[in-house]
Amino acid sequence: MNIYSLSRKDLENYFESIGEKKFKALQTYDWLYKKRVNSFDEMTNIKKEIIEKLKKDFTIDKPEIVKVQNGKDVHKYLFNLKDGEKIEAVLMNHDYGNSLCVSTQVGCNMGCAFCESGRLKKRRNLSVDEMVTQILLVEENLKIRISHVVLMGIGEPFDNYDNVMKFIDIINDDNGIAIGARHITVSTCGIVPKIKEFTKEKKQVNLAISMHAPNDELRSKIMNINKAYPLKEVIDAVKDYLKANNRKVTFEYIMLKDINDKEKYAIELSHLLKGLNCYVNLIPYNETSHIEFKKSDSKVVMKFYDILKKNKINVTVRREFGSEVEAACGQLRSNYKEEI
Repeated sequence: MNIYSLSRKDLENYFESIGEKKFKALQTYDWLYKKRVNSFDEMTNIKKEIIEKLKKDFTIDKPEIVKVQNGKDVHKYLFNLKDGEKIEAVLMNHDYGNSLCVSTQVGCNMGCAFCESGRLKKRRNLSVDEMVTQILLVEENLKIRISHVVLMGIGEPFDNYDNVMKFIDIINDDNGIAIGARHITVSTCGIVPKIKEFTKEKKQVNLAISMHAPNDELRSKIMNINKAYPLKEVIDAVKDYLKANNRKVTFEYIMLKDINDKEKYAIELSHLLKGLNCYVNLIPYNETSHIEFKKSDSKVVMKFYDILKKNKINVTVRREFGSEVEAACGQLRSNYKEEI
């Protein structure tokens, strides 16, 4: 097992199982996440026999950065995993800090029509270490501190639920990467049973729902998941989440030209979300040569925004990132495969 897959509690249990004091876990975490060593031999305050045991029981490998594309306030990374699979992460520089969009799977089976990463079907889930090391590698490469993490890269996070929960525990641990819970956002296309399970976790991380349409007919056309879990079930699950956690929920809405950007849909969305402790994030679409969807005109986006605002729905328009660096999720990986 890769050591970056272990929570601090896992490491405490490990050290106790080999007859050592559990504070060794804290020492090890300090080397991994504060001093950022790349080998067990660099952990100089841990006894040599323990180091040899760690080397025998764990690996400390990280993926390889294959390609980096840099744009204005955005850096896109393509990683090569140990089995040769490729994943992506995108670093965005905001005025409030550096936010990394992390992948959770190799490919995706959710089949959203507008999504580049779903064009390449799911090959497997990412292990915990393959998610954690995306952060470590980008911080090391750019010599920066990542302050926010969003699980919105390749894959559906709730389709890799257990690994994602442990990943959150590790990066949120004050002795780990120490990213505040309220600076971590999990995005789901609407897997209702997992939203219910997540509600019971009582984590203070943010929940985002990929909405993209205000009714079942339109949403089912562009998002296959809606056929399994229609909007009423999603909204009911969100209401339960709000009641249990008292945390504002984000509804993501990618603006697709002549598809979901009509004024009538803004009115419909206002009615659907009325009274919920939420806000809507209108997202400019990153166009890709592989998919026919186009981004909405800025005037159309602002009209949509105005209607939501007039109907007392909290709404923002996400700043456009990365069109010059193939920032659609999965686009860099997809184009790389075609190049080779």
